[in-house]
Amino acid sequence: MFLTDSFKVSLPSDREIKVTRNFDAPRPLVFDAFTKPELVRRWLLGPPGWTMPVCEINLRVGGAYRYAWRSEQDGSQMAMGGIFREVLPHERLVATEKFDDAWYPGEALDTTVFFEKRGITTTTITILYESQEARDMASRSGMEYGMAAGYDRLETLLPTLTGERT
Repeated sequence: MFLTDSFKVSLPSDREIKVTRNFDAPRPLVFDAFTKPELVRRWLLGPPGWTMPVCEINLRVGGAYRYAWRSEQDGSQMAMGGIFREVLPHERLVATEKFDDAWYPGEALDTTVFFEKRGITTTTITILYESQEARDMASRSGMEYGMAAGYDRLETLLPTLTGERT
């Protein structure tokens, strides 16, 4: 796994985890990669050996999304979903997050911001948990390794979407 210097995880408050990552691609392309099911299922897979048989996104305020992953190794599954509360194309997404088999208490609120400067798009995801206990459980889960692996896949995918190779 390639942990680029631009991948950062921080705890800005007692209920939040913030994840930032830079991508060498224009903001509209990165936004599409986060919101179009045919693209999301190609990179949002976590660690190697997982597939995404379910990826549904109704990208509108009040619309739902649903993701389900399956381990190729042992067949175990993980699924989550939520409702979009805010959709500003190419700029910002706000959505709830709840896992089917919750590994932290309550529901979380994810705010994803897309910012471009000189062709580099920075994504910042701030996850607000219902409690410090929930945030701490998520923080201890190793979730950043799955996110980093997915972002590495996205970094490789983006140039193929523009017809360019890096």
